[in-house]
Amino acid sequence: MTRFKSIGKRIVTAYLLFAVACSLLFAISAAVVVEGIEVRLVDERLMEVAAWASPRHAGKLPVEMPAGLNFHHGNEIPLSLRGLEQGVQEVTVDGVGLHVFSGRDRDGPFVVVDHESDYESVELAVYSMFGLGFLGFIGMSVVLGRYMARRFVAPIVALSTAVAERKADLPLQDNADELGILARAFAAHTGELQQFLERERFFTGDVSHELRTPLTIIAGAAEVVMMESGDRPAAHAAAERIYRAARDAGESVHVLLMLARSPDLIESDVFMIDALLREEVVRYQPLVADKPVLLSFAGGADFAVRAPCRLVASAIGNLVRNACVYTAQGEITVLLEDHAVLVRDTGPGLPEAVIGALQGVTGGARLRGSEGTGLGLALVKRICHQMGATLAVAPMAGGGTEFSIRFPAV
Repeated sequence: MTRFKSIGKRIVTAYLLFAVACSLLFAISAAVVVEGIEVRLVDERLMEVAAWASPRHAGKLPVEMPAGLNFHHGNEIPLSLRGLEQGVQEVTVDGVGLHVFSGRDRDGPFVVVDHESDYESVELAVYSMFGLGFLGFIGMSVVLGRYMARRFVAPIVALSTAVAERKADLPLQDNADELGILARAFAAHTGELQQFLERERFFTGDVSHELRTPLTIIAGAAEVVMMESGDRPAAHAAAERIYRAARDAGESVHVLLMLARSPDLIESDVFMIDALLREEVVRYQPLVADKPVLLSFAGGADFAVRAPCRLVASAIGNLVRNACVYTAQGEITVLLEDHAVLVRDTGPGLPEAVIGALQGVTGGARLRGSEGTGLGLALVKRICHQMGATLAVAPMAGGGTEFSIRFPAV
């Protein structure tokens, strides 16, 4: 099963990724700017002061430093600041952070010390503001992402709900955007499907109605011939076949009528399957009476089924009848096993393409009434789908076929 992936979550994630990417870009830019400011405000200032104070000290002129700055030369350099590498560097003395420019002129080493530089506090304030801005940017991205996700996903949810509920008037059809195009396409497709279903329902109902009367007449006439041909075995057998064919056709018509209706409109019964199987086995014994074929019910653990009894009988009866028709010799066994009905025969088997069609394999042959599978198997597949049961078919070792109908638990 494919894992559900929310479009709304993906929109929010996209906004978050965009916010993080922009924040990283701004962070890099801010770091570069802050470091540039540090070089300009602190480092270059100390070097400018050193360039002014060193010549004055060499000329024995007074060196008066601005507030917060000190110039030390030679032995006047504090012990903690001696031996520093030349250039600007940060030094901590007694827990106090200092910016120190260490240099050397012709009279010896010197240092320029910035005691009261507030650049560190400024730098901290800048990075703090950036951190707060980053959190605010992320928060706004989440809020905006969720807002846009709702604006984008809500119409899609409304449209999908309307389609699922089979509403005649779908929303968003008047929109001039892509959602409007999608809604109008759904509406057109749904309308075509409804028209097709209505045509199929009317066709099935009309055909079934037109066939029931002549089939009833045929069956009645066959019964009369059977009663009057008791002393003529050949005529009696022919009339019996006509009667059986008319009865089977009438039942197929009734099943087609039921399949044409919505599953919600068909009443389901709860019954035990064992008795129905015994009736179907007895019912189709005449089909193997003149052949070396043994049709039997092997029993098994009985179970309850919740489904229209007429549909269940039709599905199992079609499997048994097909097995009787296409099995020339051997045996046909009907049994119960693991909440399923099995029909096994020793007939010629089914073509692989037909087995693929019954199993739902892509590229399998389509089931048609004029082929060896008969209309019966096509009906069985539709009936199983209607009842929520599972139809399976598999070749048997040594020849023959096994059909199984697995019913959902009650």
